Amino acid sequence: MSTHEEGHSAAYERIRSKKTLKEILDVATSFEKAACDFYTALIPKVSKNLRYLVEELATEEQGHYDLFTSLAENPDIESQVHTEIQTPAEDRRFSDFIQLPDLGDKPDDQTILQYALGREDAAMKQYRELAETTEAGPIHDLFEYLAKEETLHKQELEKQYYEIVYSGGPGNG
Repeated sequence: MSTHEEGHSAAYERIRSKKTLKEILDVATSFEKAACDFYTALIPKVSKNLRYLVEELATEEQGHYDLFTSLAENPDIESQVHTEIQTPAEDRRFSDFIQLPDLGDKPDDQTILQYALGREDAAMKQYRELAETTEAGPIHDLFEYLAKEETLHKQELEKQYYEIVYSGGPGNG
C-alpha cells in the first residue's frame, strides 16, 4: 500500500469515526422506541414476579423516547444538529438493539433478564460516552441524565437476575 493510500485510509477512518448529532439522536430515538415496544410487548408474556419491573421499564423507556422527540423539536438545538461528535465505542452494539428478538410466547425470566441487561448495559455505556464527548448544554445534560437512568435500570435488573437465577427464586421452579 502506498503512503497516499494509507493517508486516505486514515482520513476515511477519522471521518467514519464521527457522526452528526442528528444521526446520534436519530439512532437513540429509535433505540428508545424499540425498548418501549419490546417491554410493552413482554408485559403479558412475563411471569407475575417480573411484570411490575417490565411495566416500569416500558414506562421509563417511553419517557426517554418522549425526551428525544421533544429535543428534536426544540429550535434551540437546531444549530447543533450538524455538529460532528466522536462515535461512541458501543455504537454498533447499541444500534443492534434496535432490532428486537422474538423471545416466544412464554419466555423464561432468565432469558428476559439477560436480554434486558444487555440492552440496558449498551444504553448506559452509549449515553455515558456521549455525555463525556458533548459540550455543556441541553444535549450533554440529556445524555448525562439518560446514562444515570440506564445505570439504575441495569442495577435493578441485576438485582432481579440474582434473586431469580442465583437464588432459585420464583419463576424458576
